[in-house]
Amino acid sequence: MLKTYQKTIILGLSLLLAWAGWRGLNALFYQGSEAALNQAGDGNKMKRINKSPEEWRQELSPEQFRVLFQKGTERAFSGQFNDFWEEGIYLCAACRTPLFRSQDKYDRRTGWPSFRESFSEANLEYHDDLSLGTHRIEVRCAVCGGHLGHLFYDGPAPSGKHFCINSAAMRFLPSAEAEGLTTAVATFAAGCFWRVEYKLSQIEGVLETVAGYSGGQTTAPTYRQVLSGKTGHAEAVQVVYDRNLISYDHLVRKFFELHDPTQDNRQGPDVGPNYRSAIFYHHQEQKEIAEKVKAELQASGRYKKKIVTDISPFRSFYRAEEYHQKYYQKKMGPACPIE
Repeated sequence: MLKTYQKTIILGLSLLLAWAGWRGLNALFYQGSEAALNQAGDGNKMKRINKSPEEWRQELSPEQFRVLFQKGTERAFSGQFNDFWEEGIYLCAACRTPLFRSQDKYDRRTGWPSFRESFSEANLEYHDDLSLGTHRIEVRCAVCGGHLGHLFYDGPAPSGKHFCINSAAMRFLPSAEAEGLTTAVATFAAGCFWRVEYKLSQIEGVLETVAGYSGGQTTAPTYRQVLSGKTGHAEAVQVVYDRNLISYDHLVRKFFELHDPTQDNRQGPDVGPNYRSAIFYHHQEQKEIAEKVKAELQASGRYKKKIVTDISPFRSFYRAEEYHQKYYQKKMGPACPIE
């Protein structure tokens, strides 16, 4: 008859083998859409920073290095920014890439800083994480590759996003200093996003573009769902640009040039609300500029029909599957008729 300690050892080994088997099955069979969400695509203008672990170790505090480059997790409720509510921008602690805005921070009571939206999807990378025997979405900085935390879809409306981020992975830029930040974000929809992304990426002053879905009510939609026209989302492109090189006014004018803004819920042969023309403004100044440019173009006589471009507030943006990113460059030719 087995003794108590022997039974305990056997039970422990059984549980360990079961857990290891579960992890293996997750890795073998998991076909997550989040894996396709993004990895940074080719053609980026944003310079990737490649440093050795030792170089990063010398520049960062021990805790920052552990979290960012050893995928560590700080103790709950211990981080500098967990209960921190000043206005400004949160940057990557390693490379100082803008990651999140204070206006998108909220109290999820998890013990870690929580955000409902990113500064721009172009500044983040997502990777499948099966380390705990179940699937999670790891979030990394797209410029230096530093581990930031995880993304969950149990957050507040309208996006449903819950970025759970380590304080040690970030540094804070107060509003007064953030006004000098030259990097800005714009979001447009002009039909099929493959060629729209390419056209916008070729404009001088544009640092990065990412294809995705915006303007609807469905959380984390897939391409097939958006294609059905039932999600409310449009195929959209988020643009990161340098305000010292191009103004938002100029960017909006370029946007109108690359498609026909008089076509209602379509662009050429692509028909449906997901192909509508839209500008999603991120703040009041963008709204005023977009409305001004639209009115000027309508009065100019350039268009014989009414411009139907919708100008509405930005609510959320979901990065499209990886095969949609930089599609035009990958295929080496036009994919969507815009003219």
